[in-house]
Parts: sequence; structure tokens; C-alpha cells
Amino acid sequence: MANTTSLGSYATITANYWAFTLTDGALRMLVVLYFHQLGYSPLQIASLFLFYEIFGIVTNLVGGWLGSRFGLNRCMQIGTALQIIALLMLTVEPGWLSVAYVMAAQALSGIAKDLNKMGAKAGVKMVAARGALFRWVAIITGSKNALKGAGFFLGGALLAAFGFRGALFVLAGGLVLSLAAILILLPSALGKSRSKPKFRQLFSKTREINWLSAARFFLFGARDVWFVVALPVYFTATLGWQAEQVGSFFALWIIGYGIVQSATPVLLRRAHPDGRAAARWVALLALVPAMIAFALTRGWPAEMVLLLGLALFAVIFAINSALHSYLILAWSHGEKVAGNVGFYYMANAGGRLAGTLLSGALYQLWGLVACLWASALMLALAMLLSLALPRGGGGGEPGLAKKGGGGKAGPDEITG
Repeated sequence: MANTTSLGSYATITANYWAFTLTDGALRMLVVLYFHQLGYSPLQIASLFLFYEIFGIVTNLVGGWLGSRFGLNRCMQIGTALQIIALLMLTVEPGWLSVAYVMAAQALSGIAKDLNKMGAKAGVKMVAARGALFRWVAIITGSKNALKGAGFFLGGALLAAFGFRGALFVLAGGLVLSLAAILILLPSALGKSRSKPKFRQLFSKTREINWLSAARFFLFGARDVWFVVALPVYFTATLGWQAEQVGSFFALWIIGYGIVQSATPVLLRRAHPDGRAAARWVALLALVPAMIAFALTRGWPAEMVLLLGLALFAVIFAINSALHSYLILAWSHGEKVAGNVGFYYMANAGGRLAGTLLSGALYQLWGLVACLWASALMLALAMLLSLALPRGGGGGEPGLAKKGGGGKAGPDEITG
């Protein structure tokens, strides 16, 4: 049973994460639509987000160190403040909005996003009630993805109602309120290490954290290798979809994916899944892009195959992602939570970047089917890596530490 304090802190963290996620999705849609209106080419628009992705790799690593050294609440505060600055940077006169300037603003937004995410996810570990970790992390992660899809719609609606600058001011104003809430309501030392961790310690991870991070790299690379470039281009160039249809479809897909992610503890009916569950579910996921690729090469109706395949992929991928999000927290203990989460999300960002680059290259050279086979291969690699994850006793509960022995802390030992 959650106590009032832990539940209140969880609600505060979640509310800030929700507010940030809405602005993140809305900002992406605002930039795409507005700069399309200004006559930017698709390649120029895509380049605006390049630094957003690249900085995620560095930010997650540094963010883990910052969280351990200065507290997770500080990471959320800095992330929210940087997002406000990034939004206000884009409210300048249109003549200032060069590609380089917008890329800089997007880089700042990318740094803000990963600081906020790392602080929020690790913060859940520190405030979760006994036995509630899997459920609480699934809710915050799944709701984030659903709200990111909702943010796409919000961005379009605000652009129509208030124009580009007006929409940015609305989003910035909402985040100012959210920043005030976490400044007032969350403990300032949440997740702060009692010692002062050295930066090099961020690379010294336990066996299960290293294997899980490697599996995460290939899991998200396998998604983006056909999602980021190949699929939207295929929908428009081959199936004749309009840009609005593609955007709406992906927004709904993300919302549905987030709903399944939130419901994963109920679907699996397990409070403490382990490495065995992660290996089984990623093996099942690997079959989906392989089956889609096989069906397309056999000449089956492409639109029907892709829509059905995407629905199945959303469900199984959501379960995989929820399992990973739980395991990284369950296997992180005490003062290492922030550093482990930062390291893990650095691998996540690296996988997304690799998948994005491969998506464009493979699609240009060999088409969508090649991207699908690459996805299946990356998922097979994630499955092989997941076989090395610990079996049984997958998650420790907050506040529970192993008694006796006086030896080195195991993955289930929690001090926060």
C-alpha cells in the first residue's frame, strides 16, 4: 500500500513528466508544420532534429552523474528550465530562424528532454511504494508515450489557434507552472548520493546493467530502422498517403503503444518479471518484422500487411519496453540508481541514432523490406543479449535490503 508521501511525490514527478512530454511532442509538430509552411525541404526539416538525437547520448551519461551528485529533482528542474528556454528561443522574428539557429534550439530541447526523463524515471525508483515499482514505472512510461502522441495533435491545434509564436508562449507558460510545482513539492535531495561519485564511475556497471543496456540499444535500433525514415516515406511515396494521414497515424500508434505499456503489469500478471521474460518477449517481437518482410516479398496487399503488422508490433514492443524500464530500476540499488539509468538511456539514445541512420541508408539502397530484415536481425541480437540477464528474483522492492552477510550489495538491495 502506498503511503501518502510516496504517492504524492510520484504524482508530482508524473505530472511534471506529462507536462514536459506534451510540450516535447507539440514542439516537434510545430517545427515540422511551420517550417514546411516556410518552404523548407524535407531534408532541411529532418536536419533540424539531428542535434536533438545526438545530444541524447551525451546528456544521458552526464545526466546520470549529475543526478547522483546533485539529486534527481535537480535534473528535472534543469531539464524543465532548459525546455522553457528552448521554446522561447524560437519566438524570435522569422528572419532569425535559420537552420543553424533552430538546430541549436532543438539541441537544447534534446538535452532538456533527456535530463527530465532520466530524473523522472530514476525518481520513481526512489519514491515507489513496496511492491508497486513495476506498476508505477509502467504507468509513467506508458502515459508518457500516449501523451507524446497527444502532443502531436496539440502542436497542430495550437499552431492553428495562436500561430507559431503564440503556441510557443502557451507551451512555455505551462512549463513554468510545472517547474514551480517540482521546486516546491519535491525533496531537493531526491536521489542524491551521500558520496561524490567520480565521472569515470559511470562506465563501471554491473553485469546485468551492461547486458540490459546492450539489449536496449538493439531493441530501439530495431524500431527506428524502419520507423523513422523508411515507413513514412513508403506510406507517402508508394501507398499515396497524405502527410496529414501519416502524421495522424503515427500519433495514434504512439498513443496505443503507450496504453499497452501502462497496462503491461496487468497483461503479464507479474509483479517482478526477470531476464527470462525479457528474452522471451524480444524473441517474439523479432518474428513480427520478419513476417511483414516475408508477406511483402510474397506480394500480399502492402497496406493491409503493414497496418496489421504495426498493430502487432505496437503491442509486443510496448511490453518489451515496459519490461526493460522496470528491470533497469529493479536492478539498480541505492545511490547507483541515477548513474545506471543515465547509462541505460545513453544506450537507448545510441540505438535510436543508429536506427535512424540505417533507416535512411537501407531504404535508399534496398527499400522497406531490407529495413524490416535489419529490424528482425537487431531484435535477434537483443534476444541473444537478453539470455545473459539474471533469472529469478528480477526485482527488489524499495526499502527492502538483504539481511546479513555484510558483503557487496546485490541487485535487489535498495537504500532509497
